[in-house]
Amino acid sequence: MMVVLVLAMVCGVYVCSLCLRQISNSTKAKVLRFQVTDQACPSFGIEHWEIPYVHYPKPGTHSREECVCNGVRYFAILSMQRSGSGWFETLLNSHINVSSNGEIFMVGTRRNNISSILRTMDQVYNLDWFSSASKNECLAAVGFKWMLNQIIANHTAGDIWKKETGKWELNLSNSDTGGLMEHNKEIVEYFRNKGVSAIFLFRRNLLRRMISVLANSYDRDAKLLNGTHKSHVHSTEEAQILAKYKPTVNATLLLPDLEETEETITKALEYFKSTRHIVLYYEDLIHNHTKLKDVQEFLRLPYRELSSHQVKIHSGHLSKQVGNWDDVKKALKGTSYEGMLHADYQM
Repeated sequence: MMVVLVLAMVCGVYVCSLCLRQISNSTKAKVLRFQVTDQACPSFGIEHWEIPYVHYPKPGTHSREECVCNGVRYFAILSMQRSGSGWFETLLNSHINVSSNGEIFMVGTRRNNISSILRTMDQVYNLDWFSSASKNECLAAVGFKWMLNQIIANHTAGDIWKKETGKWELNLSNSDTGGLMEHNKEIVEYFRNKGVSAIFLFRRNLLRRMISVLANSYDRDAKLLNGTHKSHVHSTEEAQILAKYKPTVNATLLLPDLEETEETITKALEYFKSTRHIVLYYEDLIHNHTKLKDVQEFLRLPYRELSSHQVKIHSGHLSKQVGNWDDVKKALKGTSYEGMLHADYQM
């Protein structure tokens, strides 16, 4: 009887130990599985200073699948109308791992207030924004372009170029508010917290930019290409048709307009000096193709040859592109902008 009782106790202890061992192994396995699932993406090849600028978005609209551990850099192209930003963006989008989504803030409701601005940027950087620039490949950089003077972009041609008076004028009375410059403090804070890199793109020759703005504004009404307005073209024939129009510049307002544009650029650079940024000029990109390599290095992209199908509309000397060249020369003679009368380049 005693022997049977002892054997029963031994068997009970043995069975209990087996159960405890299985429970322990099961718990360890569950913990191990959890650790693998929750494991952060490895940061091999990423320098320490880069870490705040490398992101692993988790979009709510789709799964990144095999791209989940491909780091993504956030960027914003900050520019002004007719400064080459459209051409530059097509160059970036020719890179298989880049998605630049255009002027997302042209739609006024997206910049009604700072909350809508931040919400829109969150959507882009979380890869929940879909446009013609969206890629099926694993992204290495995602962004958009934003005009410093975006507030002017929604105006009709009549608000900028008054055909009735033949004057270059700005009418802001009916404009909506909000944008990059007005909310600069909040946007700088967002860029710094989110690790967004700014790419400034300007033109050195602000006179050329002004003439391009005037011609583009005229075509919004005239629609010279078979009744269609095009800000950018992809054939020499279309470019030649648009280049036939020679705008008349208001010589009286020319100098203050150039000064105002220069002041806007200076303010923007001052506002965003604490962000990670690079400053580019349209003319430099044309003359020096290594600048495109610098941009790719700035975004830490695998190097690719970048290309664009856009064709330049206004080329050659400025005297051939303005209706009142003598007035323009007289207005700028002896000023710091006189050099813009003679600066030329080919594309």
